[in-house]
Amino acid sequence: MKKFLEIIKNKWLIKGTMTLLLVAIVIAMYIILNWGVEKIKIEDLDFTEKKLYSLSDETKNKIKGLDNEITIQLINMNDYSYIVEYAEKYTKFNDKIKIEEVKDLSSRVDLMTKYNLQNTDNLIVVKNGDKEKTLTVNDLYTYDYLTYEQIDKTEEAITNAIVEVTLNEKPKIYILSGKAYYETSQALSSIITTLEDESNEIEYLDILTTGEVPTDCDCLIITTLSSDLSDLERDKILEYIQRGGKMMMLSSQNVIDKDTPNFDKILEQYGISMEFGAIFEQDTSKMLANAPEFVIADVSASFMQLGMNLKMCLTDAGNIQFFDEDKLNELGVEYETIAQTSDKAFVRTDFNINSYTRTEKDSEAGEFIVGAEVSKKISDDITSKLIIFSNEICASSMQIPVNQQYYMYAVDLYNNKDVILNSISHLTERTDTIVIRKTGESETYTVTDQEDIIIKTIIFIIPVLIIIAGIVVWQVRRRRK
Repeated sequence: MKKFLEIIKNKWLIKGTMTLLLVAIVIAMYIILNWGVEKIKIEDLDFTEKKLYSLSDETKNKIKGLDNEITIQLINMNDYSYIVEYAEKYTKFNDKIKIEEVKDLSSRVDLMTKYNLQNTDNLIVVKNGDKEKTLTVNDLYTYDYLTYEQIDKTEEAITNAIVEVTLNEKPKIYILSGKAYYETSQALSSIITTLEDESNEIEYLDILTTGEVPTDCDCLIITTLSSDLSDLERDKILEYIQRGGKMMMLSSQNVIDKDTPNFDKILEQYGISMEFGAIFEQDTSKMLANAPEFVIADVSASFMQLGMNLKMCLTDAGNIQFFDEDKLNELGVEYETIAQTSDKAFVRTDFNINSYTRTEKDSEAGEFIVGAEVSKKISDDITSKLIIFSNEICASSMQIPVNQQYYMYAVDLYNNKDVILNSISHLTERTDTIVIRKTGESETYTVTDQEDIIIKTIIFIIPVLIIIAGIVVWQVRRRRK
C-alpha cells in the first residue's frame, strides 16, 4: 500500500493524471457544446448562391406578419429528417408557427382513421384552427424533363399550404360547359384537382342555364368547343369582357373543322384570329420523340418566376395571329408572347399529306405564337385580360407516347402544368401564392481572397501555432529542471 502511495506521488504520474483530466474536460466541453447547439437549434449558415438550404425572402415576407396559430404536424417523418429540419426553419421567423412531430403513428388511431393512414404512411398536415391542408412527400418535388433534374419544391408546398389555411376568401373559377369538345372534368382532371388544392373554388358554367357569367367570376376558362357559341353565350361573354373579366382559353379549335363565328367574335375583341391548321416543327430539338406535330415551345412571361428554363409541349397546336398594330390600338389591346415555336416550323392544313417535311401545300416556315397574354383596355379604370394557348391537349390527362415502351400524361410533359397553373394564378391575382423551386444540383462555394486567408488561418495556421507553443513551453520547463 505504501509503495502504491509513493508511486502516486511521482511527478510523472501526477502530470499524467492532470493531462487525462484536461483531456476529459475538453471532451466534456465538446459534448456539452454540441448538445447545447442541438438543443437551441441554431440555424445552419447557407453560403450557396441560390440559398438552397434556407427560406427565401418571399416566404419570410409571407409568414412574418401572420397572427394565426399555425401548426405543422409531421407524421412518421423519421426517415425524412430534412423535412423536419426544413419545417423548423419556419418557427424561426414567426413564433405563431409550431411544429408537432408524430413519430409513432401506431399510437395515434385517431390520425390513422382521420387521414386513412397505415402504420408506415407519412403525412404533413398544416393547420389553422379548423382549416387544414395535407401534403405527401411526393408533393415536395417535381421533375424537369428538359434537364432531367429533380426539382425540390418543399418550401413552395409548405408556404402555400400556410397561405391556404389562412386565406379568408377563395378565388372563384368557372369552366364553360355544355359545348366542350373534350369532357372537361376528365380531360383537365389534374389541373382542376391542383387548382382546388391551391384553394380555388371551381364551378362549371352553362350560360344557357344561368343566363349570364356570374359577377363573382374571377376567371372564366374556355376550352375547345364541339359547336359554336349561341348568340346568348356570345353576348354574355362579351358583357363579361366589358366589365373587366379575366379569361383563360385552352383551345384546339384550329383542328376542329367547324365554323365558329360567335367564338371568333370573342377572339376578335382581343385582336386575335386562329385559322384551321396544325403547326409542324422542323427543328429536331423542338419536337417530342422526333414527331413534328408534338411541338416543344420556349416559354417566357414577365409574370412567371419559376426558377427554371420553361418549355411546353403542345400537340397539333394552332397559330395565334394578331391583327395589325393600328387595329390593336383601336381595340385598346396589348399582348406579350408566352410561348412560340422555332423559326423552322410551318402550318399544315391538308392532313392527307403523309410527309413530315414541309411541302408546297404547307405555309412558309417561320416562328408561330402558340401562347400569349393579352390586355384589353376597356376604360381608364377597367382592363380585361386573356391568356390563350392554342392547344387544350397540353393541359389534359391524355396519354402521349414518349417512346415504344413509355407513355406520359400530356399535362406532365415538360413544364405544361406549371405554366397553366401559374397563368391562372396570374389571372386571379393570387399574389399570395409563391413558386420557389430549387434544383438538386451541387453548387461550388467560391471564396474571396480575404475569405480564403481567414479559412486557411482557422484550419491550418492556428492549430500549428498551438502545437508550436506547446512544444516551446515543454522545452522551457524541461530546461528549468
